[in-house]
Amino acid sequence: MKLLHILRSKQADNTKTLMEILSEGNEVSEFPLYDEQADYEKLIDAIFENDKVISWW
Repeated sequence: MKLLHILRSKQADNTKTLMEILSEGNEVSEFPLYDEQADYEKLIDAIFENDKVISWW
């Protein structure tokens, strides 16, 4: 399964751990919204290319 993590801010240690657990056995990609040069068109494409999307706020 292809899994996309959308990150609003840099992850805390407990969030990283939870992301690792949820990502086991999946093809994983991340999209950092906190990056000043975030390409929202790429984000939309990535959402439709993945089977599951998790937003971390």
